[in-house]
Amino acid sequence: MSTCKTLIRLSLPFSTRSFSLLSLRPSNYSPLNFIPSPFGVRARNYASIGAASIPLESTGIVEDSPENATTDLVEQLLANRDDVTGLMKMERRCSFTDDSEEKAEDLSMKRRWFPYLDRLRSGSYFLTSSEVLEAVEPLIMDVRKERFRSVVKNRTYSVCLVVEGLADFGNVSAVFRSADALGFQSVHVVSCDSSKRYRDNRHVSMGAEKWLDIELWDSTKECFETLKSRGYRIATTHLGMDAVSVYEMDWSCPTAIVVGNENRGISDEALKLSDLHCSIPMKGMVDSFNVSVAAGILMHHAVCDRTSRLGCHGDLTSEERQILLAEFSLRHSKSAISVAHDYAKRKAAVSAPAHFSRDHIFDV
Repeated sequence: MSTCKTLIRLSLPFSTRSFSLLSLRPSNYSPLNFIPSPFGVRARNYASIGAASIPLESTGIVEDSPENATTDLVEQLLANRDDVTGLMKMERRCSFTDDSEEKAEDLSMKRRWFPYLDRLRSGSYFLTSSEVLEAVEPLIMDVRKERFRSVVKNRTYSVCLVVEGLADFGNVSAVFRSADALGFQSVHVVSCDSSKRYRDNRHVSMGAEKWLDIELWDSTKECFETLKSRGYRIATTHLGMDAVSVYEMDWSCPTAIVVGNENRGISDEALKLSDLHCSIPMKGMVDSFNVSVAAGILMHHAVCDRTSRLGCHGDLTSEERQILLAEFSLRHSKSAISVAHDYAKRKAAVSAPAHFSRDHIFDV
């Protein structure tokens, strides 16, 4: 009978008293941030309001300070070009013809664009990606390094996203989050008003901006000209008679897909400068998606199409994966870049005596 009473009591909703006696609910219990656990461990409800501000980093290893873990940096980044540039650590090229090695190659081969050089500048010294990894990886937990390798394996620069003149900051944040989740490394943001890039409307991007290559542009023409110099065709989303369905496009070709302003859509300048117009077929009474939803659909279809044609979405070479892995490792925490610079100083100090000895022997 005693056992029966216990079973019945546990099968009914807990009263305040019985729950406290079982020590499963703390005194500061709130139904929004607590889920009862059979092990007596406090768990967060990820459908709660509080969960909306949890950054991507909270699912892995938290590297930065606690205040950074709950602060969305996208608005600050988009307002300051230097902040965006500061996210990218390894040296970058702007076009295929930035250095003498690239000039000697036949650009008609339409090689894939990859922005990083295999070097990190540290004063007058350079580190290769392998040296960066040698310096920084000991500070990163194995589970995090495995996550980096998995992400880099599925990254591509062959398709990039361009957002033109978006006025709602929340849409920009959502686009960043979708791009990162679907394996697109490059996102371009064209401002419609250089004096005030976006309305003050804070949303959560889940920390995706930390892992993307974000480039800011003050004009559509400048952005498009640079993208074309990198080998991309420009496809603008537009409802028109000449628009092709996104389902009929070959996404294995280097493509920059452009989405426009929430109200006005793609600008006339962008339509004129683009190589083709495309649209998502609509099956309902409405004739458009929310811009961040449209961007997500476009990127998801690009992943599916590329996987069907190429066997996979990620297409970086082993060398490119190593460089991007070094880049991610440097972005891992604020201290990572300092560790790499210290490594470079030690390496330079070791090589300096050898150079001195050779010069001394030559003089003698």
